[in-house]
Amino acid sequence: MQSMPQVYLGEFEHLILLAVLQCGDSADTVSVRQTLATRAGRRVARGALFTALDRLETKGLVRSRLGPPLDERGGRARRHYAVTASGRQAVRAAHAAVAGLARGLDAVLGRP
Repeated sequence: MQSMPQVYLGEFEHLILLAVLQCGDSADTVSVRQTLATRAGRRVARGALFTALDRLETKGLVRSRLGPPLDERGGRARRHYAVTASGRQAVRAAHAAVAGLARGLDAVLGRP
């Protein structure tokens, strides 16, 4: 099996990938923004989220698909997102890097 090249995530990209994973099959921009607000305490402008999701899709870390047309959206479809295998690998690598750097810092960070 061929290994995937290492992709480094910025903090915002990392948070978005985690939010998409939290939302599961219902991951659209509305649910991702809500998840970022409630779980991470981050209020995100719609434009910033669209730009970041587009960038993540270009990098191959998420994929998107259009859902069915919705009457409440004037017949427009909502775009849904899913994290790809490469995106999951990038999240695992980011978690490992943070865990490695944080190991042994409980006293410094004031944690028991």
